[in-house]
Amino acid sequence: MAEDKTPRVAWGFTGSGHFLPECLALVERLPAVDLFLSRAAAEVLQVYGYPVRDLQARFRVFRDSAASAPPVGLFYEGRYDLVVVAPATSNSVAKMVCGISDTLVTNIYAQAGKCRIPSLVFACDASPELVTEAPGGPVPVYPRPIDLRNTEALAGLAYTEVVLGPDALARALSPRLLPPARCDAAPSQAGS
Repeated sequence: MAEDKTPRVAWGFTGSGHFLPECLALVERLPAVDLFLSRAAAEVLQVYGYPVRDLQARFRVFRDSAASAPPVGLFYEGRYDLVVVAPATSNSVAKMVCGISDTLVTNIYAQAGKCRIPSLVFACDASPELVTEAPGGPVPVYPRPIDLRNTEALAGLAYTEVVLGPDALARALSPRLLPPARCDAAPSQAGS
């Protein structure tokens, strides 16, 4: 059987829950996507009610389980044409800005740059004040000046586009997204 040549997206999840449901909804609409989870992402997904085993039933999922991050070899085989890191914690953003690749997600970002594959990053800490949805409800958050500077610096790196919200992320991904499932269709009436 011939190998599928559909361009794939490598989607990295970090330890952020900021707009996590919206990001997962976009993942569901991509025709060819693999998930890359940092250790923190695996924990946070569980806390927010998205068990990794459920994701594994629908997607190919790579977890941060080895020091050398073996899945990054797929980038050298031309399997991916886009990396998405969404949502991206301030910790991951800072590491990407400094060239540190010590998690699976920061490693796929680094390898993408080395292979000249574009990256799209939804940086969570992009405004001085924001409200995030924590498991217990909305929480006000006040990113530090260093977090804001790192988000700005990330936007200046080669092969990197930074988006500042789920709507901007959806617009950036729009050429790839499948149409949303229709929920407004009237049920068929048999026997009418």
